[in-house]
Amino acid sequence: MGASGYGKSTLLTIAAGLQRASGGKVQFDGNNLTEMTQEEIRKIRARRFGFVFQSTHLVPFLTVEDQLMLMLDVAESKMNKREQKEEVAKVLKLVEMDHRKHAYPSSLSGGEKQRVAIARAIIHKPKILFADEPTASLDSKRSRDVMTLIRDLTKTLHITTLMVTHDEEMLPYADRSITMKDGLIV
Repeated sequence: MGASGYGKSTLLTIAAGLQRASGGKVQFDGNNLTEMTQEEIRKIRARRFGFVFQSTHLVPFLTVEDQLMLMLDVAESKMNKREQKEEVAKVLKLVEMDHRKHAYPSSLSGGEKQRVAIARAIIHKPKILFADEPTASLDSKRSRDVMTLIRDLTKTLHITTLMVTHDEEMLPYADRSITMKDGLIV
């Protein structure tokens, strides 16, 4: 939690191994990410981390179903194609987007796009979900819906969520809140 420019997104990208820390360590699952190669970090990100951003970053020429299938490929899923399709159907049902599985991003509303982005972020059962202002581009009702979905899914699937936001209305959805100011945790 903190205002724009306070270092929240920088902290998130460092914790996720997307950006190198200028000092200190980043520990994940007994490993020090700061001592790992970029390829080792990439594999951890692909297999163990999920990401949801303010902008959904959906691939415009892929259907909703194909967005999730792509993530399973990136995560080097051990499931065969039939099992992957079944898992995609299950996760799309969880996020109430199973009826739009053949839709392309251009035909989806902002809330629907964010639901697909959340589904894509959890399809491979990550240990941590990193969420960077996931509701910033949504109206207040859709923001509440998305936060309820993230909270419920991560509790059900036992996924730790690290979210940054400047929106105090999102705090009730968190189990714990940490505030940043001027690049420091206060």
